Amino acid sequence: MTIQKAAAAGVCAALIALQFKGGKTEYGIYVSIAAGLLLAAGILGKLDTVLATVREIGSFLQIEGSYLGVLLKMLGITYVAEFASNICKDSGYQTIASQIQLFGKLSVLALGMPVLLTLLRTIEVFLS
Repeated sequence: MTIQKAAAAGVCAALIALQFKGGKTEYGIYVSIAAGLLLAAGILGKLDTVLATVREIGSFLQIEGSYLGVLLKMLGITYVAEFASNICKDSGYQTIASQIQLFGKLSVLALGMPVLLTLLRTIEVFLS
């Protein structure tokens, strides 16, 4: 999916959802969720290129593969949390959206703790 198609689909979905704003607002929410899922499916097509590039960069840097895996998991957590949070915000549930964002941030923090610990141990070896 090209950016032109994605932008056109997003604008069309917003205009269709706008039509339901006065009456049946839940239909507008359904349209926005469907558009979000359609755009997410388009993003998945581009993900193969990103993964191949990250793997190639990892082979140049000679770093452990688990670190790249952690990085990709963090990226996935942030995208899923942002997507779910935006759907909740569009639906009018800002409190739930904030909780999803907080959970995503804490998940990324928890996922990064072993990497931080390894970094601190490496620094300790160099200092002693």
